[in-house]
Amino acid sequence: MQFTQTFVLADFLDTAISLAGAFVLGTVIGAERQYRQRTAGLRTNVLVCVGAAGFVDLAMNLGGNDRAVQVISYVVSGIGFLGAGVIMKEGTNVRGLNTAATLWSSAAVGACAGADRLAQGALLTVFILAGNTLLRPLVNAINRIPLDEQATEAIHEVRVRALSDAPELREAVTEALEDARYPVADMEVEVAGDGSAELVATLTSASVQPDELDAVVERLSRLPGVSHATWESSTSE
Repeated sequence: MQFTQTFVLADFLDTAISLAGAFVLGTVIGAERQYRQRTAGLRTNVLVCVGAAGFVDLAMNLGGNDRAVQVISYVVSGIGFLGAGVIMKEGTNVRGLNTAATLWSSAAVGACAGADRLAQGALLTVFILAGNTLLRPLVNAINRIPLDEQATEAIHEVRVRALSDAPELREAVTEALEDARYPVADMEVEVAGDGSAELVATLTSASVQPDELDAVVERLSRLPGVSHATWESSTSE
């Protein structure tokens, strides 16, 4: 029986300490995620952390440090696929990036524990918690800063809603924007079921003068057949 030949009490205790440390540190990370009701909560982070520790510890016992380094590289790529599963795209919004990054970091903590670097794993856990909690007020403060259309590279769109999709209206919108020195990079038309249409003109310029675009939109709203005109900006990254 191979078990009686390969079992070494000292190695077993070392593995137990590594896995227990990964369990505790994963619980600390997962508890914060569970409190905020994230997709990957307490159990997921614990399993990722303990699983990474188990793989690295097994590799060290079987092949030493060199083998452990190889396994760590596989853990990093493997967790990348797992993190992709929690990322969801809803229109132009992407959700779950922070959750995926936390799972990736949990695997790093587990790898530290499996490599008998519990102190480094604990330090990494502190930084993960700091990133998910202490940086939150700073993120909220930055998000409250109004977007400066003159200084920020962004995508600018002029939207014109009309009673129908008329070629002459497209030309009028294009000419009005070019006269204001805002050439059109792309023009799309969205036709509704009642026959009305919305023209979406994407500007070439990455920065604009809000007052100038407001004046152009005001002129466009007075064109025959136009019921509404506006413009909006979105970040390019």
